[in-house]
Amino acid sequence: MKGPIKIAIADMVISFMWVFCSSAFGLLTYFIATAAGVQTVPWASIVIITVVFFVFLSIFNIIGGFLGGASFDPASTTAFYAAGSGADTLISMALRFPAQAAGAVGGALAIMEAIPEQYKHMIGGPSVKVDTHTGAFAEGVLTFAITFIVLLIMLRGPQSEIFKTWFLSIVIVTLVTFGSAYTGPSMNPAFVGRFYRVLLWLAFGWAYVYNQHDTWDHFYVYWICPFIGATLAGWVFRQFFSLPPVKVKKT
Repeated sequence: MKGPIKIAIADMVISFMWVFCSSAFGLLTYFIATAAGVQTVPWASIVIITVVFFVFLSIFNIIGGFLGGASFDPASTTAFYAAGSGADTLISMALRFPAQAAGAVGGALAIMEAIPEQYKHMIGGPSVKVDTHTGAFAEGVLTFAITFIVLLIMLRGPQSEIFKTWFLSIVIVTLVTFGSAYTGPSMNPAFVGRFYRVLLWLAFGWAYVYNQHDTWDHFYVYWICPFIGATLAGWVFRQFFSLPPVKVKKT
């Protein structure tokens, strides 16, 4: 039990850090675009947020490895488990998910305290912009697409970690931009960082801040359907692709 508890604690730490940082992606994008004088260029915010996401994802990959494989994304954890990859069990995931949620809440509360008042409208989490069933369906489909591609890139993609991270960044930004019309805000540079609804605990952390974390709509849209999408992605991947062989260290 020591192993699962240790990784759960690591998950809580990295989830706190990720939600704290990623919630301010929009603000960072806004500052960069303003400093570069491209805030009125339609495509500039997309390019900037992709690079920002790539840089932070690369850093957090290193941090996650240092923490023994810590993760801040339960959708990916679920998909890898369903695909038969990784060392997770039902017990370890039962410990990791609450820890990730607790870390996300802490990160959302911390960033609200750290950000100056005049910039607080530029941070935050996702919100449903359509009817509940349409939003839930969109979350399920987008989570399926993203996690399936994550599996494809991580397990069958390039060997280079840099290329993997860059491809992931492009895919996630592209698909989440598409989904922002359903369960996220508009692509105004000031709000671009708020559309990372694909990471379930980012949605949960901000729902807690807004006191909406215990509503049926939140669980339906941001928990149930994304978990179904992630599980299906793992199952489908497992049916069509063989897992890479496990490397055995020579003694």
